[in-house]
Amino acid sequence: MQLVSSRTISFIDVPSLAVCEAKEALLHDESRGFVLYLSGGGSSSVTEERVFFLELREALVWLNEPAEDQGSFWV
Repeated sequence: MQLVSSRTISFIDVPSLAVCEAKEALLHDESRGFVLYLSGGGSSSVTEERVFFLELREALVWLNEPAEDQGSFWV
């Protein structure tokens, strides 16, 4: 498995109004294609993690998201 790209997204935790960060990493696996790993948490120290298996087109969409649309896979 190889890291293709990663980024950090700042957001405001609604209940506490604290600034928090989410991490996203796109990985390429020869056998499974692309894997998008999301890790983020609010101020309550609870970290939410998600894993998505992406096709090539979806990986390209993630890579080319404009800054204002980053974090769209969290919705």
